[in-house]
Amino acid sequence: MSTLSDLVYAQGRSSEADVEWLHRLAGDGQLLADLAFADIVIWVPTGDDSFIAVAHTRPSGAATLFYRDIVSDRVRPQWRTQVRDAFQTGRIIDSASPDWFEETPTRVRAVPIVRAGKGEQPRPIGVLTRHTNLGEARTPSRQQITFNDCADELFGMIASGDFPDLTAPTSPRRGAPRASDGLIRLDVDGVTTFASPNALSAFNRLGFDDELEGESLVQVVTSILPTKRQFDESLPVVVTGRAPWRADLESRGVTVSLRTIPLRDRGTRIGAIVLCRDVTEIRHQEQELITKDATIREIHHRVKNNLQTVASLLRIQARRSHTDEARDALTQAMRRVSAIAVVHDTLSEGLAQNVDFDDVFNRALKLVAEVAAAPNTRARTRTTGRFGTLPSEYATPLALALTELVTNAVEHGLAGQEGDVEVIAERGTDSLEVRVRDTGSGLPEGQVGRGLGTQIVRTLIQGELGGTIDWHTIMGSGTEVTIDIPLRYIERGAA
Repeated sequence: MSTLSDLVYAQGRSSEADVEWLHRLAGDGQLLADLAFADIVIWVPTGDDSFIAVAHTRPSGAATLFYRDIVSDRVRPQWRTQVRDAFQTGRIIDSASPDWFEETPTRVRAVPIVRAGKGEQPRPIGVLTRHTNLGEARTPSRQQITFNDCADELFGMIASGDFPDLTAPTSPRRGAPRASDGLIRLDVDGVTTFASPNALSAFNRLGFDDELEGESLVQVVTSILPTKRQFDESLPVVVTGRAPWRADLESRGVTVSLRTIPLRDRGTRIGAIVLCRDVTEIRHQEQELITKDATIREIHHRVKNNLQTVASLLRIQARRSHTDEARDALTQAMRRVSAIAVVHDTLSEGLAQNVDFDDVFNRALKLVAEVAAAPNTRARTRTTGRFGTLPSEYATPLALALTELVTNAVEHGLAGQEGDVEVIAERGTDSLEVRVRDTGSGLPEGQVGRGLGTQIVRTLIQGELGGTIDWHTIMGSGTEVTIDIPLRYIERGAA
């Protein structure tokens, strides 16, 4: 399915700033749908005097009208005039009589989406429609009336360019509060005029045992905050309802996430909506994940240090060896251990267990420099293409295998001469192909070395990565080794 950006840009009538505005509004689509107890659809104009749906949100507390997604659909004929009038006049247009949709009575409201850019005249960039299902109409509760009033005020702000507010945080943390989690309505002085049962329960768990309505939210929060304890610096701005911000309120081992949406009438602040959600368990889980991530990073760091120590011991032993055969064997072991250490060093630097293999391999390739500088051998190494991101459990065997292949190309393919070694990576949708090519003397076609390095490469590629490997001579001179690894195999390991 096409994204909102794709659909909007395809119409050729919107700027990058328009798309960002629409993205922000669509991000609050669930809030608007839950407050209005209705489906919310965002439309943008097309080049032929029509409109296309670019976003659709269903209410979580009421029956939806659209059981099939209507994103990318053109506006239906019965709504076209109403949507076009709202877009052209910049006014909210309500349907004059109940509209029937698939034998269900509905009420439609068309709200112009006005973008008020800095130094620009406010102008409509789309239309938001609210589709209310009248088939399940019942006497509304006080909470439903308040939610609808809040939705109407937000619709008015959308039509005047006051909502969404681009100064608000763009990426809320996990556990962002929703209308159903708890809603508090404040007047212009910050006094609570309505608090939903869930909001009252959240504050009761924080230690406030009285009613919220009629109380200043600032004084309520001040009374429950622990003394001599740091609190979220943005909390005062949030609880006064003066800025569109988020903060966490902590007391008695309970954490409640707050989000404030100031309400404005033609630019004048008239109150605020404060959404609240008990996120105690979510924050505990986040803290546990942070602790585990830090532990894993520390383990990788210690493993890297231990491997480097082993490599140093092997290097010292190699220098004291009296035979060339023993010295070469110890040097190769040192290089292999160092290649594994590079992967663990990369993993110790970040939280993700996926690694940028291009960075890993570029660092591992430097380990070959010592071999490449052998007497009478001048090798120039380079990489072409990109490997991309790989799971850590596959980064180690692939790095070790490629280091072996490059080393073999330098030691045996270019032995006693000057030449190039190129590593070519081609990543497709289904596979990762890597070719290691040298300009050396080459191998007889079909003959593969029987040394330990070749055995290691076969075991790593075929056994651990589920791939294939093939050696063959390039026409003229040199050897090329081709590795093919199925990405599906890798992705299972990443999952």
